Amino acid sequence: MSGYVVKVVPYNSEWSLEFEKEKDRLLHILAPHIVTIEHAGSTSIPNQDAKPIIDMFAAVHPLLHEQDYTELLSSSGYGFIENGMTGRYLFIKEDAGVRTHHLHILPKEGFYERKELLFRDYLRAHPDLVLEYGELKRLLAERYPTDPDEYTKAKTAFIQRVVDLARTERGLPLQSVWET
Repeated sequence: MSGYVVKVVPYNSEWSLEFEKEKDRLLHILAPHIVTIEHAGSTSIPNQDAKPIIDMFAAVHPLLHEQDYTELLSSSGYGFIENGMTGRYLFIKEDAGVRTHHLHILPKEGFYERKELLFRDYLRAHPDLVLEYGELKRLLAERYPTDPDEYTKAKTAFIQRVVDLARTERGLPLQSVWET
């Protein structure tokens, strides 16, 4: 699997349709291990500019070994990529060397309290923050077009602020967005 260029594009309503198609495929492939699949990331937020990659979070029970998922997904176009995070796996799908999908596989415990889903839900409810985040993403994509790690790190303060607001609203304790 190759790397990718940070490219932020205007929101595309087709992203949610693409997610639904891929979700159906993955539910079939990963059954009976899978509990649910959620569309996450910027492509899941209406009117949010985004990298055109469909981010999906799959809750499983129990969390098997990476090799088990690699085998299940072997004919689906997904390949495992080491992301340095514990307790979750990342699989990516590409088309002509361009990333199109990210599949994060995680245990079902605490799934809906994950920062990614809290962030998504809060932005969906606060369109003013969607605009602010879009501006930030475009600026950072111009600054770090070939460095996705720096692009991600540079978004941390905004993401932390939104996740703190979401956790506070739900009565959850605050934590760093860099915690798993």
